Amino acid sequence: MRATLAGLILLAVTVALAPAGDAKKAQPKKQPPNPAYRDPLKADADFATQGEYDTLGMKSRRIGAEVIARGGGQFDVNILDGGLAGDGWDGKAKRTAKAKTEDGKTTVTGKGISGTLGGGKLDLTLDDEKPTLVKVNRRSRTEGAQPPRGAVILTDGKSAEAWKNGALWNGLLVCRRYATDPPSGPGGSLLSKQPFKDCTIHLEFRLPYMPYARGQGRANSGLYIQDRYELQILDSFGLKGENNECGGFYSLAKPKLNMCYPPLQWQTYDIDFRAARFDNGKKVGNAKVTVRHNGVAIHEDLELPGPTPGGQKETDTAGPLQLQDHGDPLVFRNIWVLQKN
Repeated sequence: MRATLAGLILLAVTVALAPAGDAKKAQPKKQPPNPAYRDPLKADADFATQGEYDTLGMKSRRIGAEVIARGGGQFDVNILDGGLAGDGWDGKAKRTAKAKTEDGKTTVTGKGISGTLGGGKLDLTLDDEKPTLVKVNRRSRTEGAQPPRGAVILTDGKSAEAWKNGALWNGLLVCRRYATDPPSGPGGSLLSKQPFKDCTIHLEFRLPYMPYARGQGRANSGLYIQDRYELQILDSFGLKGENNECGGFYSLAKPKLNMCYPPLQWQTYDIDFRAARFDNGKKVGNAKVTVRHNGVAIHEDLELPGPTPGGQKETDTAGPLQLQDHGDPLVFRNIWVLQKN
């Protein structure tokens, strides 16, 4: 009993005599917030500012802009000469700036660039020009595409029975753990119960809005065709468009153009897929794929020499679709497949 009491006294003295700096170092580092908004009505104040802007219909020359929310009133701004991606921009001429909200006013600054954001408008000064851009909410030309006769309907807003680990959230298809608010339960990717070979696929998805997240932590998922070849799904709005970003075949091929819309807008993939060819168990031809992201061709007759990382081994058998659960609450709708054989 005496030894225990002595130990307690020694511990108290040691703590009391410890430098204040050591106490500060011992404190755990505060983690930044990382919300994942999947309902536009519940998003933060920056959500109304982020998005696409365009001079379409105005007298000045055509200019597009991407305003990317980075959390806490901070934004990245891309100025695109000619218009927006897939609608006038050549994919090359781009200038960059930063924007910050202070005292209710959002100011844009960059090399040869200044301006203000607010009320759905972006008023810029670009060297000697003063264009005004208005916020636009584009819709894919294939959004709501109706399944052709004979197509396999994988989600209709009424049931998730076509999928392993599937569930509905507000009539939208989700991985089972995202069927509640907040999400709960074990994770697990969606896997179609029916396998496919040569086919046409239509998929609509909506990315959560995650302003504080970066890189692969920002609305990450993927569509595995035949559970073998991953077409990446990610909030890549305003990024370069690499093979690990939205529209890329993971580790194999980047999209010709980054067509990713801002988060919480519906987006589409339209895919024509030809499976790998085999003869007597020996592979004699690579899989081929054409992909349209939001109605714009980003891959045309692309050969897939083998599975992407995490994909199943190539065989002559059909394979299911997988919608990857990577820890972020994406939602899906209007998924159908038209088989070609």
